[in-house]
Amino acid sequence: MARLDNASVVVTGAASGLGRAVVDRFTAEGASVVAFDRSQEKLDTLKAEIGESVVTVVGDVTRYEDNLRACEAAVDRRGKLDTFIGNAGLWDFNRSLAESDPQSLASGFDELFAVNVKGYLLGAKAALPALTASRGSIVFTLSNASFYPRGGCPLYVASKHAGVGLVRQLAYELAPDVRVNAVAPGGMATDLRGPGAMGLADTSIEDALPIRDVIRTFSALQLDIRPEDYVGSYVLLAAREESATATGTVIDISSVGTPGRSAAP
Repeated sequence: MARLDNASVVVTGAASGLGRAVVDRFTAEGASVVAFDRSQEKLDTLKAEIGESVVTVVGDVTRYEDNLRACEAAVDRRGKLDTFIGNAGLWDFNRSLAESDPQSLASGFDELFAVNVKGYLLGAKAALPALTASRGSIVFTLSNASFYPRGGCPLYVASKHAGVGLVRQLAYELAPDVRVNAVAPGGMATDLRGPGAMGLADTSIEDALPIRDVIRTFSALQLDIRPEDYVGSYVLLAAREESATATGTVIDISSVGTPGRSAAP
């Protein structure tokens, strides 16, 4: 028996990078997944490659109505929703306070926080009735930048610290009916983009820096880390039998820097 047999799950930011790795692993573990993303093209590719285990929903995580459509699609398909995984995010590409002009700093803040924080909040709100009925769970993607500097610059690091607060508060508010946890990966090579307001919408982390070399050089385990290396903790938190007592928890699975080295971005 697979660990997520018959589980009904929504994953945001599902069509590439870590989100796609989560979808791949969850469907392999027996889950029915609603893949929610803003890219129709990437969702079409995902659907073609995975098949009937996935339903796709195109939308914007910063809109409550789009989050609700994704959650309703899960309930329509399986009669329930067991886990909502908030994963869509933006990075600030290490734009420091000093090098950011006031206008792009302000507009970049609004755009990045809308996805990284408001998107999670609205997703949780949309999922809440179904998760309450199933006594399900929420899992957010955070980052080692939730705990340490240098995983980005002010916008990204602040948004991920805010995510920790969101996990703790929602875990308090939604207990005992809904568990709320998060996974904090470190760096990886993905198609992660930045705010369009800062001219970063068409730049991926893979394009901007040699991220795989950086991770190998500056992380403690010196691994060539790929998105699929991080997904086991998501399965753990979604599997009721394995994490029934976990709420308000952030699992830090980043390979942080060794003494005398910088933490991986």
